[in-house]
Amino acid sequence: MFSRTNIEKQLLKYRSKRIDEQAVMDEVQRIFSENEKQREEIISNLTEKSKEIENHFNFDLLETNHIFHIEDIKKLCITYRLRFLDSHYFKGDFPEEAISEIRILEKKHRISLKNFKIIAPAKLLKLENADDPLLFAPMGNDYFYLIHKWGKDLHPFRKFLMWPYKSFDNLVFTVALLSVLLTSIVPMHWLTPNPGIGEYLFLAFYIFIALGGMVILYGFSKGKNFNGAIWNSKYYNA
Repeated sequence: MFSRTNIEKQLLKYRSKRIDEQAVMDEVQRIFSENEKQREEIISNLTEKSKEIENHFNFDLLETNHIFHIEDIKKLCITYRLRFLDSHYFKGDFPEEAISEIRILEKKHRISLKNFKIIAPAKLLKLENADDPLLFAPMGNDYFYLIHKWGKDLHPFRKFLMWPYKSFDNLVFTVALLSVLLTSIVPMHWLTPNPGIGEYLFLAFYIFIALGGMVILYGFSKGKNFNGAIWNSKYYNA
């Protein structure tokens, strides 16, 4: 008795009352053109060096869980052996989600964000001969606003694996521990019929010197440094 309602046709009716078809195409084209222009400007600001020092956010619109001090960032980078550098050093592609987050922030705060910073492993950065990026915008007074995170999470053992590189003391302790472990598995009866504590100490000291020598040789040949010295260095061989 009554025909079913086609909601697509009803939707078209509502639109036709508001605007004609040609105006719809013109409006859509204009919006897409503006969006593409904004996107190109954002990518340019991400990939080119900026002279701006800070961004003037509207503090009433900021989220506190996105605000970080330089000391927090430094501690994270030293612990996980990461770099904190200008975004133009990043050699990967910035995802659309990051671009969208920047556009949302710019629209909300009515500003153009510049001088972006990024936290990432050295292998993801275009460094001069010196898995989990975080994109920041500086706020001034050593505070930074987290905009977006992408990529895979860090390996669960990265903190443990990078611990020896935090400082010279950590490295010496690691070499000493490895020397003790290697000494404990060496079949001493192959070297002497009646091994005593003196023989074990001598062997541990010998292994410690050998391992230390290899670590120093590798470190000097590769130009490596400790986490505290490289967290904000733009040089790959640091």
